[in-house]
Amino acid sequence: MLEAAGREGTGVSSRNSQVVHGGLYYPPGSRKARTCVAGNQLVWDWVTARGVGHRQTGKLVVTQHAGQDAQLDALVDNARASGAALERVSLARARALEPALPDTVRAACWSPRSGIVDAHGLVRSLLIAAEEQGVSFVFGAAVTAIELGPGSRGGGFRLTTPRGTVVAERVINAAGLGATTVARLVGVDRELFLARGDYFRLRRPAPWRRLLYPLALPGSPSLGVHLTLELDGGCRLGPDLDWVDDPEDFSPARGQRKHAEFLAAARRLLGPCAPEDLVYDTCGIRPKLVGPGAPMADFEVVEHPRGCWHLLGIESPGLTASLALARELAASLG
Repeated sequence: MLEAAGREGTGVSSRNSQVVHGGLYYPPGSRKARTCVAGNQLVWDWVTARGVGHRQTGKLVVTQHAGQDAQLDALVDNARASGAALERVSLARARALEPALPDTVRAACWSPRSGIVDAHGLVRSLLIAAEEQGVSFVFGAAVTAIELGPGSRGGGFRLTTPRGTVVAERVINAAGLGATTVARLVGVDRELFLARGDYFRLRRPAPWRRLLYPLALPGSPSLGVHLTLELDGGCRLGPDLDWVDDPEDFSPARGQRKHAEFLAAARRLLGPCAPEDLVYDTCGIRPKLVGPGAPMADFEVVEHPRGCWHLLGIESPGLTASLALARELAASLG
């Protein structure tokens, strides 16, 4: 296992909301829908067996405008067609689940299998499990060139890294934000669009016990600014979507300028919120295969040349889908 960074899980996996998604928004039959729904069960089983911190909080999706019933019903139909658990609930039921819901909420649905996980602990547990199976990890080993052959059986690949050359019979490129760069080394050309998402932290005591999302339509490139919980009791709002050109554009100053936008989003979703209740927290960048104005793109798994697989555009719900993606790829390896 070649890792460009100095330790595991410092890229996309370290800069997300740590949500285990239910599979509500993705086109039925797509790889995103299939692997998110299957991965949801696999992740809950894994973190339970491995003692990784998690909490299956469930998630409320709410509307705050009259006339959105049809859109909410469409989301429920989309989720069910994908095999995800999602149901319309009455406002009384929604407030029984989350008493602090603001009076502006008009309708709600409930995703019981959504929740939160210690993403760092999950990645660390995967590393430990791999090492138990004989995997060797080499850090600081970004792949800078890939040449065909010779492998130990006359084929395969030679991979150049700062730590030396590796001869491999097969290659799996799961490099996150760097996956399209690695793919170009063997002639797979996919344009990557970088979508930065910022987070603000809620500083006042929070009464929320469950994830709270505004309604987002199936296929939307963003789920909108939503409330996520943390295992230590903290609450964050985000991420938003901001197209950027630099994959290292993690400047806090850029995010801090969004305070007014996040304050308005917080008030729409949570009710009254004072400006001092929100403070800038952090950001992440999603690797998208389509840019502004385009509908959501599916995960891509490309084999080229033979024996070299590339996992491209693994944005949200990549954390949830990870084990299901791995299982599908392992099956295709034979």
